[in-house]
Amino acid sequence: MSGHSKWATTKRHKAAVDAKRGKIFSVISKEITLAARDGGKDSEFNPRLRTLIAKAKQSNMPADNIDRAIKKGTGELGGVIIEELLYEGYGPSGVGLIVEVTTDNKNRSASEVRSTFSKAGGNLAGAGALAFNFKRKGQILIAKEKIEEDALTELALDNDAEDVVVEDEHYEVICETTYYDKIAEALSNVSVEPDSSELAYLPNNLVEVSDEDAARKILKLVENLEELEDVKAVHSNYDIDDSLLDVID
Repeated sequence: MSGHSKWATTKRHKAAVDAKRGKIFSVISKEITLAARDGGKDSEFNPRLRTLIAKAKQSNMPADNIDRAIKKGTGELGGVIIEELLYEGYGPSGVGLIVEVTTDNKNRSASEVRSTFSKAGGNLAGAGALAFNFKRKGQILIAKEKIEEDALTELALDNDAEDVVVEDEHYEVICETTYYDKIAEALSNVSVEPDSSELAYLPNNLVEVSDEDAARKILKLVENLEELEDVKAVHSNYDIDDSLLDVID
């Protein structure tokens, strides 16, 4: 979704996400395991792992959990195999959704994601059906009160950001995926904690949603998908009018 819609829904779901700390720990733990598996356990030479450890600490994830996740990735601890999967589907009003999953049971994940789409009146699509309309980018959202515009722009561009978009209440930093960890670390070094930071699928075109009932159903679908144990992130191309967000509970 656009940075504007992403910011609005980030604020909307912040309290709910904070209440699901166990889910957050589970998702980050799996990402750490994958990062350690692919790049080794030494965060000094594994920037992805370094970024995830910082993210885990910001979420108050216990050090023992972090250490255990790293050891699972390096094979020091036995355990199940974790896989990264991508599901594509359509929701109400024809909006497209890409669902990122990290799981130790892909049959369970597929069943849960399919059922969630179905209950919302949507449906899963085949691989590649929507991906062509999205681009993989680093996306970081930061509230304006956390850093001055000039300081952020200088920091972001010095660390190879593609763009810094200035909105009413926040900034959106966009970068190529190869520079995401570099920018995330630079922000951490100046003690700026993003409100949202991820490798996202950003849509090339947006689907405007102006009907309240449809908007409510879309947001509920995204929320239900995000609540699934194995779901890491949900990306969409919807653009819901601010006036609707204001009246939707």
